[in-house]
Amino acid sequence: MGGVRVLVGTRKGAFILNSDGRREKWSIDGPYFGGWEIYHLNASPVDPKRIYASQSNAWFGQIIQRSNDGGATWTPVGNEFNYASGTGTHQWYDGTARPWEFSRIWHLEPGLDNPDHVWAGAQDAALFFSGDGATSWEEVSGLRNHVTGSEWQPGAGGLCLHTIQLDPSREGRILVAISAAGVFRSDDNGTTWKPKNQGLSSEYIPDPDAEIGHCVHRIAQHPLAPEVLFMQKHWDVMRSDDAGDSWYEISGNLPSDFGFVVDVHAHDPETIYVVPIKSDAEHYPPEGRLRVYRSRTGGGEWEALTAGLPQQDYYHNVLREAMAVDDLDPCGIYFGTTGGQVYASSNEGDSWIEIAENLPAVLSVEVQSL
Repeated sequence: MGGVRVLVGTRKGAFILNSDGRREKWSIDGPYFGGWEIYHLNASPVDPKRIYASQSNAWFGQIIQRSNDGGATWTPVGNEFNYASGTGTHQWYDGTARPWEFSRIWHLEPGLDNPDHVWAGAQDAALFFSGDGATSWEEVSGLRNHVTGSEWQPGAGGLCLHTIQLDPSREGRILVAISAAGVFRSDDNGTTWKPKNQGLSSEYIPDPDAEIGHCVHRIAQHPLAPEVLFMQKHWDVMRSDDAGDSWYEISGNLPSDFGFVVDVHAHDPETIYVVPIKSDAEHYPPEGRLRVYRSRTGGGEWEALTAGLPQQDYYHNVLREAMAVDDLDPCGIYFGTTGGQVYASSNEGDSWIEIAENLPAVLSVEVQSL
């Protein structure tokens, strides 16, 4: 029976949790990079020993770390990002110009076929690619220089490119999500891009049905059905059956359609998971009850999963990167909270155990089946 490795990024360092295939007992290593914000750790699907980490600090800036031994040791790599030419100008909410600036890397997405290939999503809303294991980086400039770029607005967390989906069935297809610009797709490996926001409606922008300007929080894709996408938006849980060409709402009977995370079952592309939050002002679960909601019908009909989760006086959040799914059978679901807990289910969400507590606020969770 293989093992499982959970990669946890927090406000004050990175932690690595390990278990065997039963997923009952866990060891915790770390913190790595103590005191630094670790926005994201992610491992190569080709080489499980290759892990990339985004290390950030308001005083000392942004660092990319790479491990070639499963997180035992780390080396800073490729920390000069080559920016493409172009205006790089966005707008403040009052319409005045806002110059492009580099703040941090929100998301790292290793390539599907080569452990040295890795994509990085930056703030402000830029996409970078490395073909040499993060030793050097070049901007995928077609995105930031898109004709709509001057209209992009920063969300509450900044103008961040936080989701990168690589389509395993169609070479060169990349989907990204930007808060608060929306979804963009390239079908030619990043040379050209098109907004993919038809069907999204956001009451908090001047034109609720505008082509761009939507605050997308997270997008999930299943490798067995990559044309089907699931989205957690600032409000609304959405679905696309045509790789983002159009979207429709699937919030159904959720107690709130606001949230940050969405993920998909490892073996069933019609089973999805979300964690509702009360509102955009009150970032905690409705009624102070921590509930993961599961739909086995691709959305619309949802059931609350509560066994093992606190159901009274719980007021922590689950952030956009903080849920992951392993590919064992039955598959495991993992999520972390701003209260420093990491919860795991080894039975597709039917019941939960706390596998870490009292960590710093959790920013990201990824999982590897070893």
